[in-house]
Amino acid sequence: MQTFSIAIHGGAGTLIKGMMTPELEAKYKSDLKTALDAGYQFLKEGKSAVEAVAESVRLLEDSPLFNAGKGSVFTAEGTHEMDAAIMDGKTLNAGAVSLITGIKNPVSLSRDVMEKSEHVFLAGEGAMQFANELNYKLEEIDYFYDEFRYQQWQEIKDSDSFQLDHSAKKDSKFGTVGAVACDQHGNIAAATSTGGMTNKNWGRVGDSPMIGAGNYANNKTCAVSCTGSGEFFIRGVVAYDVSCLMEHKNLSLEEASNEVINKRILEINGDGGLIAVDAKGNIAMPFNTEGMYRACKSSTGKEEISIYK
Repeated sequence: MQTFSIAIHGGAGTLIKGMMTPELEAKYKSDLKTALDAGYQFLKEGKSAVEAVAESVRLLEDSPLFNAGKGSVFTAEGTHEMDAAIMDGKTLNAGAVSLITGIKNPVSLSRDVMEKSEHVFLAGEGAMQFANELNYKLEEIDYFYDEFRYQQWQEIKDSDSFQLDHSAKKDSKFGTVGAVACDQHGNIAAATSTGGMTNKNWGRVGDSPMIGAGNYANNKTCAVSCTGSGEFFIRGVVAYDVSCLMEHKNLSLEEASNEVINKRILEINGDGGLIAVDAKGNIAMPFNTEGMYRACKSSTGKEEISIYK
């Protein structure tokens, strides 16, 4: 029988062991496990990879611990601007949204862009109009309010600096969330969601909603979801780069992922990590930072929930 598997992440960066309380670490692992088990259950029931990654990411968005959905960081204006993307490796169909506000689960809206519109990427007011036409309920601003995120913003508010979750000063909450999966039919998919960077200006968009940069899936090669310094992941077209190395250089999933994260992205000073699966159900989760919230589960019996190297 075809091996089916899923991997998820909750951001990569300066996660220094010992700087987090055991209680908080247990909480992170618990929320990762909830999202992992839900997506895996979908696969076990014979549902598609697309359904599985959408479900896992939706649950990560509902956790205040991660910078996506409910836990999204504050912009320079004191608002929350969220991005998300999803891609189906079987059809190469994809959907993405950027600069949206008030939407509880951006990943669901990106899936609707993929399945209910002729487009791939909707942003800002237009994306909100699309959500409105589909009768999405808008959450009140206090749904997204989080004391830790607020204090994070206060430290650099009214300055020109912005902050990735995984800059050295930050030891608690990290970034982007994502999921990749291979289902029982050997179809793969990837989904990614983020609240961006603290105190960001001018409608800044990172790699997460960009197909090929932070999110990509193709049955012929792999499904990838990235997390890290978005500007560098965009310049390196990271998610597609992994796929290219597999397609044109015949590298394995493991080799291609390591080449991109531990060599190519470092050469342009980018830091972060990615999760990836291929159509045989193999999993890779490389990162070049101190840690990455990550978890994976496979029908072969493999299961892992980790934070540090």
